[in-house]
Amino acid sequence: MNQSKRYLDIVKEIRDMIRQEKIRPGDRIPSERELAEKLQVGRSTLREALRSLELLGLIETRRGEGTFLSDHRNHKLVEVLSTFILQDNQSRKDVWETRLMHEISAIQSICQNKALAELRIWDSFKKRLEGESFQRADFVRELMVLSGNRLSLKIWFLLHQYSGSPYSHEVSEDEKDLMLPILDALENQQEEKAIHAFKSWSEWIEKRRMLNGDNS
Repeated sequence: MNQSKRYLDIVKEIRDMIRQEKIRPGDRIPSERELAEKLQVGRSTLREALRSLELLGLIETRRGEGTFLSDHRNHKLVEVLSTFILQDNQSRKDVWETRLMHEISAIQSICQNKALAELRIWDSFKKRLEGESFQRADFVRELMVLSGNRLSLKIWFLLHQYSGSPYSHEVSEDEKDLMLPILDALENQQEEKAIHAFKSWSEWIEKRRMLNGDNS
């Protein structure tokens, strides 16, 4: 396992470790250093995974004491999300970044699957992009579906709603040039280019939302 290991895999391994070691709600979990050594993963990548788990309410960090398993009866992520997610008023920035993590993970999965590059869906997206109406949500949701991770898709739906549904609008003329590089990179399985282009588009959407008082 190396630094580039996807954080969703790390989340799964942390959950497996909690179950195998019979860590109870309220118990302290291993430190960041201990987890990094145990899972053989880079500290920055591990930190992303822990941040997501804390955002979902599965763990809580107490200053000067460590990180503890939250006191919830069911630690299946979907159930926690549907009943508990973000009731402690997490910042929009945290939600936005966590949602983006799932989207980038989906892009990585797509770029690593040669069969997906041969699908006609990329040409279909380009034609719809050239047309009069193309919904942002249709595009991103399809990426999540194509990744094959149903749990990530369910979490994404909820995070998308909580972050103000940034993809609920039609693609504007201004952003079409930002989306075409994403489609080209996905079709050609150019992972780094696809991620870079997607992040640029996401940042463009957020800046526009800020300028328009979150009504764009």
